[in-house]
Amino acid sequence: MDPIVEAVALLLGFLGWVMVGVAIPNRYWKTSTVDGSVITTSTLYENLWMSCASDSTGVHNCREFPSLLALSGYLQASRALMIASVVLGSFALVTTLIGMQCCKAAEDKPVLKGKLAGIGGVFFILQGFCTMISVSWYAFNITQEFFNPLYPGTKYELGEGLYIGWCSGILAICAGVCLVFSCKTDTEEKPAYAYQPSRGTIYSAGATSRRDAPSTYDKNAYV
Repeated sequence: MDPIVEAVALLLGFLGWVMVGVAIPNRYWKTSTVDGSVITTSTLYENLWMSCASDSTGVHNCREFPSLLALSGYLQASRALMIASVVLGSFALVTTLIGMQCCKAAEDKPVLKGKLAGIGGVFFILQGFCTMISVSWYAFNITQEFFNPLYPGTKYELGEGLYIGWCSGILAICAGVCLVFSCKTDTEEKPAYAYQPSRGTIYSAGATSRRDAPSTYDKNAYV
């Protein structure tokens, strides 16, 4: 594999992994504004863990969701997928670092290092898919409630945490694709001996034929 491709893929994967860590605690996964007077105007926003509200004076209060079992199914699934994304990204970074050519670990086994780089790419792809599924599923429920005229509750819009998650998933998938489709897991080794059936003689692969070798004797060497 080209070392430049390895470095670029590792950088993209690392950025995607960091952005997952930024998206999970971000409070603005969905936002809504309740208009009123200057005093009563407030902004409501939620994420995977809590619901918050802030008024026009800058005072904000947050309340964590009381029970895990009382949450809706998509919210529980989004939590699990985001946590799985962090774990898969950690595995991807470790295996990719070991599989890089600049790493001294197992440097005498290029085939193994190529396979490790490919496995790291698979982990990055899985990380990206977990993030994309979690964020997209959450966004789908927001839009479904927003465009439902019979929905009685507060209607929310997409928050910045979702966009961070989408960017993270795209970066992780790009890194994984670069590693999987660019890694070389086999090496071309030249045989130590080559058999010449027409001459009936076995020659060394690096040796030259006696017929083709230039003569070191001239006519004056013969009596």
